[in-house]
Amino acid sequence: MHTLAASPAPSGASVALTGIGLILLILVSVCAYFLPVIAGRVRRVPNLGQIAVVNVLLGWTMIGWIVALVMALKPVPAAYPPPYRAR
Repeated sequence: MHTLAASPAPSGASVALTGIGLILLILVSVCAYFLPVIAGRVRRVPNLGQIAVVNVLLGWTMIGWIVALVMALKPVPAAYPPPYRAR
């Protein structure tokens, strides 16, 4: 007959480390999910709202996340100076 040895109870340090690791994993996951919005904000794309809507509503499908990332990484058109007005 086999006897089951009781495993030692986890120490307070290992439980705290697990909690910190879980919080870190959640934080990294949220940042990765919103990467298209973050990239669009850093690049100052003009259609950031559209990127955010696609990312939030369709990002979970992975195809929507890729579409939002492509939208965020498209080349930003150059800002042209206002047209010259003769006085």
